[in-house]
Amino acid sequence: MSTLAAQAHSPLDPNQHRIKRVLCFAAHPDDIDFGAAGTIAAWTAAGVQVSYCIMTDGDAGGFDPGQRDEIVRLRTEEQQRAAALVGVTDIYYLHQRDGYLEPSHEVIREVVRLIRQLRPDVVLAMHPERNWNRIQKSHPDHLAVGEAVTRAVYPALENPFAYPELAEAGLAAYKLPWLWLYAGPEERENHVVDVTDHIEGKLAAIHVHVSQHPDIEAMDRTVRGLMLRTAERGGLPAGRSAEAFHVVTVNGPGTIAGF
Repeated sequence: MSTLAAQAHSPLDPNQHRIKRVLCFAAHPDDIDFGAAGTIAAWTAAGVQVSYCIMTDGDAGGFDPGQRDEIVRLRTEEQQRAAALVGVTDIYYLHQRDGYLEPSHEVIREVVRLIRQLRPDVVLAMHPERNWNRIQKSHPDHLAVGEAVTRAVYPALENPFAYPELAEAGLAAYKLPWLWLYAGPEERENHVVDVTDHIEGKLAAIHVHVSQHPDIEAMDRTVRGLMLRTAERGGLPAGRSAEAFHVVTVNGPGTIAGF
């Protein structure tokens, strides 16, 4: 199925399904900015409350050997400044080691803990499937984020007997309505967001991550081109820019209860 045809079958009707709170997961500082900052800027501009969870400290990133001792501090500060540019100030960290992230029960439990705590309408995470057309989207840590969050969302999140210590701490089971996945294979895309009005905010957020992207001009051209092509794939008018997602209905009107 083409992306345009898939878009016609998106399970989400923005006019019907109101989103008030979103929790976004990423492997490293800057992942969210590349994958979804335009959509996030649109959400926050509309009054949606958005939180981030960064699973690793990005300690293996960067290019300057002289920054090794301060790279975690630099990247944390970069992510905070970038998030603020698109209206996000609420950021959580799991402090996993960069390059070693796995969908372990330790990680899944912490994902469940945070979702139960915030109880969002949408959880946004990196896709668990590898993108063979652009493998740079599929860093092993990215795939681990997708797998850990997907496992957390179902069934552990809504199973009161999974990780019972969470329920004992007052974090009751929760049925998540929507899971949005980004940075996945194009053939999985079924929802495109027009972010034309938020291109500059997205790029400004990406520009903050100077420790990771020394060639700003090349990065800028690449991101603008990708957003134009995404909009074209999604059937938007010429000249528009978009971000694409694989939207999954976790609990909707037709969902059958059970684990």
